[in-house]
Amino acid sequence: MAIMKEMQKDLLKIKKYDTRAAMGAAAAADAERTIVSLLAQKDEINMIFAAAPSQNEVLQNLLSSDKIDWTRINAFHMDEYVGLPEGDPHSFGVYLKEHIFAHKPFKSVHYIHGWAEDADAECARYAALLQKYPTDVICLGIGENGHIAFNDPWVAEFDDKKAVKVVELDAVCRQQQVNDGCFPTLDDVPTHALTLTLPTLFAAKHLFCAVPAATKAAAVKNTVFGEIGEDCPATIMRRHASATLYCDADSGKDL
Repeated sequence: MAIMKEMQKDLLKIKKYDTRAAMGAAAAADAERTIVSLLAQKDEINMIFAAAPSQNEVLQNLLSSDKIDWTRINAFHMDEYVGLPEGDPHSFGVYLKEHIFAHKPFKSVHYIHGWAEDADAECARYAALLQKYPTDVICLGIGENGHIAFNDPWVAEFDDKKAVKVVELDAVCRQQQVNDGCFPTLDDVPTHALTLTLPTLFAAKHLFCAVPAATKAAAVKNTVFGEIGEDCPATIMRRHASATLYCDADSGKDL
């Protein structure tokens, strides 16, 4: 896991690796150390996971850990499509179940019910859970437009009064789902989603943000060097006391 470059912008730590595999291994190793340290201090911790192909390497490495006591971790995810039936293979809940939740004996796993008839009521239900289980660790990524979860620039609010909300996805955001191989065509991608808001995510004690691939190079550059603001929601991490951005040679080519 030889690091190519290490830097800091405001409070955000940035680590660049030569390969995607090295990036994922490093992010997982740092997250593992933090998880183990937190579990040495208290009985249980609460984690939120992003669901995207960009997280594959991080999740694979976390799964191989023999130091984490998963029975003391309550798990959450950060967004979900509206309208997909329960168990739909394209849902983020199913992705996380297949990539980590079903493989470890978590103390609890809390899914966002994108199939709920009343989306606003579902937002309130999940917000109450997050309040009951304050977040310790988030494993997240950044979208091509600089979003975190589905807080796209046109709906992102640094001072959002809601903890979880329904958002409309524009064509650029939905096209990324096609580019990532999650859906065959743009028409197949849902138009709305439920997302944890920026204040909800920012409230976590530790953020581990893994962002591989050339398609994310502009987002990484804007996150690190752009003006902090809602035009690039990921820039909020530069104000966080414990946030690290992990890149590979492709995503970090402009650093």
